[in-house]
Amino acid sequence: MAGMADQRLLGERKRFRKERPYGFVAKPATRADGSVDMRRWQCRIPGPAKTAWAEGLYPLEVVFGDNYPSEPPVCSFPAGFFHPNVYPGGRVCLSLLSSDSDLGGQWAPSITLTQLLKGIQELLSTPNVYSPAQDAACKLLKSDPAKYEKAVAAQAKRYPQEQPGDD
Repeated sequence: MAGMADQRLLGERKRFRKERPYGFVAKPATRADGSVDMRRWQCRIPGPAKTAWAEGLYPLEVVFGDNYPSEPPVCSFPAGFFHPNVYPGGRVCLSLLSSDSDLGGQWAPSITLTQLLKGIQELLSTPNVYSPAQDAACKLLKSDPAKYEKAVAAQAKRYPQEQPGDD
């Protein structure tokens, strides 16, 4: 299976370079020895336009296992990322990233890296309050949406759109 994962990831890299959506960044990580780690990608997702998220370019690590694409990758924002569907450690909670169909998982091997990143971008501005991973963010969104939006806007300033090396 590992060979299948590697082949698919090479194809994903080629496809993303050719069809990269505006503002998105996705590239394999570089190991300490300078080699490329095709199983760990460093990505950045632009905040959706006309939302409190819009001013940010959010770092996301995507880790692909040996059973990819049969199993979804693990996607994580930095620890402490403020969002109702992001665990305190940074892991994204999204049905698209789950293969357990009994629990509403929507992962399919045909999902591309671009589709995955766009799905996470959409999640930023349309959180699922019925499946919270972070109580504080979820409670604030429900109880005081204006204050929630202010917290999101403050977080966006920590991840500005203009960042070096965004090629």
